[in-house]
Amino acid sequence: MKYVTALISGMLLLVLGAQGAIRLLADHDNAGLLAWLPGGFAVRLAGYAIAAVAGALLAGWGGRQAKQSGRGQ
Repeated sequence: MKYVTALISGMLLLVLGAQGAIRLLADHDNAGLLAWLPGGFAVRLAGYAIAAVAGALLAGWGGRQAKQSGRGQ
């Protein structure tokens, strides 16, 4: 069950990171969840990109582990 939780958490992080980056690229003034982060546009965009990459890696790892344990079929 913990691998499925990692898979779901990774997918959620991937979606939030990608959606935030797209929103920030479309409207530079709409920082979304990372509005509190100091440093401006580039830092916020990097934060969203890191969240998306980390989410993809976590979802991939969770999916592989769930499949190996027999829960992801």
